[in-house]
Amino acid sequence: MAADKGYMLTGVYLLLMLFFRLSFCRIHHLVLKDDIRQKVHLNTFGFYKNGYMSVNLSSLSLTGVSIEDIDGTTIGFSLDRTSSNGFSTYLDDDLEYCVLKKQPSSEFAVVLLPLDFKKNLVRMRVSAEGGRFPDIIPVIPSGQSTNKSENVLEPSQEDKEGEKTQSTRSRDSSNKAEVTYALQHRDNLYSFQFYFNITTEEQQGLYNFYFHNCYKKQGVETGTLRFNIDISIWEKNPESYLSAGEIPLPKLYICMSLLFFLIGTLWVHVLRTRSADVYKIHWLMAALPFTKSLSLIFHAIDYYYISNQGYPIEGWAVVYYITHLLKGALLFITIALIGTGWAFVKHILSDKDKKIFMIVIPLQVLANVAYIIIESTEEGSSEYGLWMEILFLVDLLCCGAILFPVVWSIRHLQEASATDGKAAINLAQLKLFRHYYVMIVCYIYFTRIIAILIKVIVPFQWKWLYQLLDELATLTFFFLTGHKFRPASYNPYLLLSAEDEEDMEMDDVVTTSTAIGEGLKKVKKVSNGPSEERESMA
Repeated sequence: MAADKGYMLTGVYLLLMLFFRLSFCRIHHLVLKDDIRQKVHLNTFGFYKNGYMSVNLSSLSLTGVSIEDIDGTTIGFSLDRTSSNGFSTYLDDDLEYCVLKKQPSSEFAVVLLPLDFKKNLVRMRVSAEGGRFPDIIPVIPSGQSTNKSENVLEPSQEDKEGEKTQSTRSRDSSNKAEVTYALQHRDNLYSFQFYFNITTEEQQGLYNFYFHNCYKKQGVETGTLRFNIDISIWEKNPESYLSAGEIPLPKLYICMSLLFFLIGTLWVHVLRTRSADVYKIHWLMAALPFTKSLSLIFHAIDYYYISNQGYPIEGWAVVYYITHLLKGALLFITIALIGTGWAFVKHILSDKDKKIFMIVIPLQVLANVAYIIIESTEEGSSEYGLWMEILFLVDLLCCGAILFPVVWSIRHLQEASATDGKAAINLAQLKLFRHYYVMIVCYIYFTRIIAILIKVIVPFQWKWLYQLLDELATLTFFFLTGHKFRPASYNPYLLLSAEDEEDMEMDDVVTTSTAIGEGLKKVKKVSNGPSEERESMA
């Protein structure tokens, strides 16, 4: 049995390593083959002043149609800036029309980079003038400097200064919204490298980088355009490789880990002082905050390495994924067990309860696998969107499934309060279960909807507030659950179990007394003397 567990853990580790190797995180490397999507979201990153972004399109090839049929507004890139995820971007302005064919409006901060394959040119069109958008600076191949990470370019200081001056001069002299750069071409493979620096506070913001394939939108029926792309993206803020809204996360996760550890220690102290009223599920509840604390510690370590070197240490990342998976499964199992009344009111699960666990546990495993794949896969890959939809659907199903045991318990208590003569106890338990149901609904509603809305609304540098509110909501839910179901003789959750034991003992006494008295009778004995009544054993 131990060997089987060892093989299972080894298999999980190898599976996580396989998923994790798909991405370099903040140093991105994306490879797409035979893709036909019209829009590919390559990346989103929040920049502070003195941050920079470097892009290396090392190879782009097109199949399915002739290059002669592709005009200069069919294939290309767009880069737009917003203050938060919730504000409409330039791409949302008109979804029915190819963005590369538009003339950029001054209302949006956007740069369009359509590729002209006939003339081997990159035509840059900028919407914002007067320094509102950073200069896009091409990198000459002979002047590139290669970083230790594969296929990722970091421009040298000489490139930054020289190319920036040249680009500024050409734009000032031409006074036009379009600037052209050379598109490298070799053996039907096209390449282009560029970078930009955030030089002013006005240029700070959330930058969205897209690749566009507008061939289908032309209405041409001569074939389907497929593209193969190999692109690397390097993003960095002045002191961190994390996006602006993620920089505080390592410290945040460490602080929240300490809070969960403290609440777990407090719960263990309560269990030790009230050992007479402790049930098995109380110890299962104790394991939850400690597992959550470990998960947050490893998450903080993961983000720390990403912040310092642009990519995580694989071992720490895998340990985080394992603890995250255990925490998620343990959370839903504990909520479902409390909802069924297991170990408090009843010591076995009914067939109906077992079916819930047969549904919730596999769904939780699938949800955590989807989360791991999303975390370790580039945003632009075709699998990313699919697993995002799977995660959203499975998470909703899990949240709905864990409510059923609580609803069943409430219904059972409503029926029992009218039939078994213990109305006061049942009503107290009914009130407790209703409160617990409201707690679960509020927790799910806040962490799945309200917190996400806050993430969308707040400015890009305050994006970490979403994680803070999510962790605080979880901490509050743990605390309230422990408070309501703590081991105590006066807890209404435990009254029915204690009352049943008393009734069982009383029944045993009555049954025993009746059995002993079954042979007792009253008789009259007449003596030779005066008449008197006596009781004797028959």
